Amino acid sequence: MIEPQIPPNTGNIARLCAATETSLHLIEPLGFSLDDAELVRSSIHWWSEVDVWVHPGWRYFRDAVDRDRCYYFSAKAKRSVWDAEIPDGSCLVFGNEQTGMPDRILEKHPDRCFQIPMHGPVRNLNLATAVGIVLYDVLRKLGYNSAVGIPE
Repeated sequence: MIEPQIPPNTGNIARLCAATETSLHLIEPLGFSLDDAELVRSSIHWWSEVDVWVHPGWRYFRDAVDRDRCYYFSAKAKRSVWDAEIPDGSCLVFGNEQTGMPDRILEKHPDRCFQIPMHGPVRNLNLATAVGIVLYDVLRKLGYNSAVGIPE
């Protein structure tokens, strides 16, 4: 997540990451402290189970994660996530709650930018909801159809 601003959203996304054994990359500056009570409350039982990476800025993230692994999600993207073919081991990148995905990324990587289709007057979704939709759709497409406690 690029410069997340709302602690409960990040906490809920951390919970999703724990549930799916997915790493969480946070790109600073953050709009909160990692000790923030709202963040902890949202993910208190799962925070220690999440592989959290905090990058001090965009350039540090880009140095740590191969560009070919990155796929970007924005309400401003032109392509539907339903049509995305995202390989295992990819990094799903989301903008923040206030400004979304930076335009420079949308312009530089249009073939790797996707949106969640929406009808009606709604233009965007809560960040944690959007991450959940995309993450589970990608996992479904990759064949992660069975889970502990769910019969096949």
